[in-house]
Amino acid sequence: MVTKHEQIIQYIETLPVGEKLSVRSIAKNMRMSEGTAYRAIKEAENNGLVSTIERVGTIRIERKNKDNIETLSFGQIANIIEGDILGGHQGLDKTLSKFIIGAMQQEAMGRYISLGSLMIVGNRNNIQRYALENGAAVLITGGFETENEIIDLANQLEMPILRTTYDTFTVATMINRALTDQLIKKDIMVVGDIYTPLEETSYLTAEHTILDYQHLNTQSKHSRFPVVNHNMRLIGVITAKDTLGKSDTLNMERVMTKDPIFAKEHMSVASIAHQMIWDGLEVMPVVKDNLQLLGIISRQDVMKAMQVAQRQPQIGNTIEDQILEGLEVSANANKNDSKSAPTYQFKVTPQMTDNLGTVSFGVLCEVIASVSKKALYHIQKRSAVIEQIDVHYFKMIQIESVIEIKTAVFEVGRRSSKLDVEIYLENSIVAKALVVCQMMEQT
Repeated sequence: MVTKHEQIIQYIETLPVGEKLSVRSIAKNMRMSEGTAYRAIKEAENNGLVSTIERVGTIRIERKNKDNIETLSFGQIANIIEGDILGGHQGLDKTLSKFIIGAMQQEAMGRYISLGSLMIVGNRNNIQRYALENGAAVLITGGFETENEIIDLANQLEMPILRTTYDTFTVATMINRALTDQLIKKDIMVVGDIYTPLEETSYLTAEHTILDYQHLNTQSKHSRFPVVNHNMRLIGVITAKDTLGKSDTLNMERVMTKDPIFAKEHMSVASIAHQMIWDGLEVMPVVKDNLQLLGIISRQDVMKAMQVAQRQPQIGNTIEDQILEGLEVSANANKNDSKSAPTYQFKVTPQMTDNLGTVSFGVLCEVIASVSKKALYHIQKRSAVIEQIDVHYFKMIQIESVIEIKTAVFEVGRRSSKLDVEIYLENSIVAKALVVCQMMEQT
């Protein structure tokens, strides 16, 4: 039986690319509560079916394979620039390969135009026509009109011709930002990248007994298994602790842990790592939206993936990257001392300040978090996830200040660690923080 949640997801999948939708409209059309519609729309966004764009709203988008997530369709470009579609509607699903600003003579454009490119141009009809004839879509800036002949050509070639009121510089910036966001999304590792599929793992059904569990435990050397019903939907998890002192004839439904914690393919590996460490889970089932079992993910696999990801170069430049560009080891630090963490220094640039000209609280917390993780890795050779930061200001940290950050690890456990972090400016302490971290296992 299809759930209400699944019905809404299926309905969203039938909507054309570029269609706007809202919680209220979905609830009204499907005759369901707004709460159910809201949760389904959020799930659709996580699954790449819709996207929420500032000042535009929630838009149905084409679901992209992860390998192509760094690309955008012309339909998505139209939404990003809040533009009109003058012609070539049949080509909106085509993928943008690159964009070109038409600020040159026509004879010089041939070397830049290629199939799938987007020509950004003003009211130059000859350039618009030339771009379409050479396989490129056209974006007219400044809100200018174009000739009916060019619109007919766009329809004939099935290449979009778009129009926006924004100027060329603003449009190029908006598209470049959207491409960067897509690159960052591509770089985030998700459960779907690393989980073990169903055919390579083991599970039990509700009718299996404790004796069946013991046989599977001996055969696989694992002690935790998902339990499914006759539709292969997850209904519980069975562990060795659940079977202690119980009769071998009892079935799984009577001894399993019901309503288990599970993962979905779109969830980030970082969030799953945090939950596994916090709850002490060795294995977590991976399911579809309807709870149908897809496979499992182990804590060891998560830790390996996290450590590999931390060693990879970042493709997109996130806010965190921008903040930490100015963080470096102090020239006075003893880098070879493995028993204590080196001192770091950080310069407060204008972009890192609040409206008073002092370092932003969020920026300072990000610097403290980064230094804490670096300190733990330097001393323990283990990665960490920040759980809590308690910051106390003593003096304002002004723009252009160069601060020094010193750390002292005063508690290290198998699962968590605590650090004392001190911020100095000109040899005077200006802030202090207590940081609690969850530790990742060594692999």
